[in-house]
Amino acid sequence: MKSSFYTAAELKKLPFKAIGKDVLISRYARIYSIKNIEIGSNVRIDDFCLLSGKIKIGNYVHISAYSSLCAGDNKGIVLEDFANISERVTIFSKTDDFSGATLTNPTIPEKYKNVIESEVVLKKHAIVGVGSSILPGVIMGDGSVLGANSFLKISAEPWSIYAGAPAKKIKDRKKDLLNLEKLFLEEYSKKQ
Repeated sequence: MKSSFYTAAELKKLPFKAIGKDVLISRYARIYSIKNIEIGSNVRIDDFCLLSGKIKIGNYVHISAYSSLCAGDNKGIVLEDFANISERVTIFSKTDDFSGATLTNPTIPEKYKNVIESEVVLKKHAIVGVGSSILPGVIMGDGSVLGANSFLKISAEPWSIYAGAPAKKIKDRKKDLLNLEKLFLEEYSKKQ
């Protein structure tokens, strides 16, 4: 019986822009524009995820089931080391203008639309809670958190917790995990 994840040998045959080691990608995930996607080491992408466009994923990143990373081909999505995407998260670096000034959707020629495209970056240790959405141009600072079922259209300050729709800062986040990161990396490098 086949594993629900691609093997390392199978992943090496896929035309990713770059791929690290110890990567687990579900066979049920859907990946488009694969030549524009870079994946670091120790990454896990779960069932029914959708990745499309220019995406760069760092090390020790988890993308939970049913999440969508919808990036443009020019301005993409960056997930730095230790970023975490919970289930049913949607991140857009490209979207139509919904103001009514132009037409929308992929069946319409570009000259009738106003597409908004701006890079989205989740810095080191950023976390996105279950069921949340992020719009183009957002930068989540180091250690920032977006709570469950939130909608983020502004950038998040480092080491801050945001929640709501639209999301607002609700409090600061502790930095204790930085000591644990150091211990973890020291221990892990010895096992290599």
